[in-house]
Amino acid sequence: MFEPLGIAEPTWDASKQGVSFGGFGLSIRTEDIARFGQLYLQKGEWRGKQLVPAAWVEAATSRQMSNGSNPASDWEQGYGYQFWRCRNGIFRGDGAHGQFCVVLPNYDAVVAITAGTRDLQGVLNFLWENVVPALQAAPLPADAAAQTKLAAKLASLSLPMPAGVASADMAKTIAGKKFVLANAPQNLRSLTLLPPGASGETVVVADLGGTEQRLAIGAGAWRKGTLTLGGVASDIAASGGWTGADSYAFKIARYRTPFVMSYRLRFAGDTLELEMEQNVGGNANPRVARVTGKVE
Repeated sequence: MFEPLGIAEPTWDASKQGVSFGGFGLSIRTEDIARFGQLYLQKGEWRGKQLVPAAWVEAATSRQMSNGSNPASDWEQGYGYQFWRCRNGIFRGDGAHGQFCVVLPNYDAVVAITAGTRDLQGVLNFLWENVVPALQAAPLPADAAAQTKLAAKLASLSLPMPAGVASADMAKTIAGKKFVLANAPQNLRSLTLLPPGASGETVVVADLGGTEQRLAIGAGAWRKGTLTLGGVASDIAASGGWTGADSYAFKIARYRTPFVMSYRLRFAGDTLELEMEQNVGGNANPRVARVTGKVE
């Protein structure tokens, strides 16, 4: 299906036997999600070819079971075959943390959303309250002013960086010391900070499950790199700075995913107090872990 839809380089998490998980773990671009939604809007037909049987599309997107009766919840309108029913005759594919493929048959429209949020109903409410009322049967006339405004908005979007300065006296004091951690999430066993280089970047050496990884943390900028978690390499961007005489904070954004991790470090002699916070995931809200480390 990927080839005829023009979906390039999809990755799908798999079992040790190489079998794709199926129900989750697929990584594709937002526009690829839209293509998939368009396929289902067209009852499985794509450019004159029936890729998925129309009868299956109808069955998969219909109410096959009840999952509640709250009229204000888009999670209680019925469930099909891996598709959720929404209010107003709409259905959707629903991924973790705000990955949506919303198909609106009555409006001949598809909306694809990539997000990293805990307020999933809020995202859909915004769609129902702002996007759907603006949909019309005929094309809208060209609006140069709106296009210019949109282009300016898109150009200004950025991921906020942690506040702080590139260096502090403490950076020299703790430089090169390995702080061994106990019971830290993500199998993080130790952290070592190296002194900032000429560009102001701090290098963090992290032991993740017995594998040492070096991460360059940008100062006042995002520095791109790679992080391997659970044997899977992820593209990341990292930024941080000293927020006080004894405190350093940095963020790691796993771009092309919903996940951003925040790390806040406080040094006192040979002790490190570490606070880790993940923006989404887990049952806690927010998901915060606090651990202590000692110099090796």
